[in-house]
Amino acid sequence: MKRQPIKHHLNGLIALLLFGVFAVCVLAVLLTGADAYRRLTLRDQAAYDRRTCVQYVATRVRQADGAGCVAVEPFGGSEALVLAEQESPYVTRVYCHEGYMMELYADASAELSPGDGEKIMPADSLAFALEDGLLTVTAGVDGAPSTLVLALRSGEGVGA
Repeated sequence: MKRQPIKHHLNGLIALLLFGVFAVCVLAVLLTGADAYRRLTLRDQAAYDRRTCVQYVATRVRQADGAGCVAVEPFGGSEALVLAEQESPYVTRVYCHEGYMMELYADASAELSPGDGEKIMPADSLAFALEDGLLTVTAGVDGAPSTLVLALRSGEGVGA
């Protein structure tokens, strides 16, 4: 009679052990899935940041695109995209300064420095090239460059 209770305890112990193995497997699968989700989210966020930077510039150019209203000029030791307004002394400069894409709206003749602009978004670098009515924008965000080529609707720029 003493052996029957031991057999029942052994069956319960085996069932508990199988449940424990199943729980550990489920936990391992959940942790692996959570890590994969985190990596995908970080990758997508970085891609979004790169696209947002060049798309912001594209939107600003489309708003200002007119004959002679888009130019690339030196500004504070680097280059800036200069967006002029029709029949107005004011210009908008888009440039990179101290790890940020900056925008400065001011009189074209004003003596301002790159630090006077407003921070738009983080950016490692920002380069512009204007040739034959094509504006090439290259933005570096988190060490990865993103390039966009825009054909100006006006068909011409002030100059590079």
